[in-house]
Amino acid sequence: MMNGLGLIGTLVVGALAGWLASKIMNNQGSLVRNVILGVVGGIVGRLVLGIVGISGSGFFGNLIVSAIGACIVIWLVNSITKK
Repeated sequence: MMNGLGLIGTLVVGALAGWLASKIMNNQGSLVRNVILGVVGGIVGRLVLGIVGISGSGFFGNLIVSAIGACIVIWLVNSITKK
């Protein structure tokens, strides 16, 4: 879970981050897909940004990191499926 936000907080941040990433990347998706993208994006974002020494804390920090990670995940999926 994302820095102690708990399950509900992780899902809320995941949903918002997935929605935000889908808007940034111009990618349509359902609420469930956005939550999954946001939660997976949070993991990817923390790994990628952690390598360069950047981390997020609190609601907005986790939201930004998760949205960046979700954008990366969307880009990877689109690259693999060649939409």
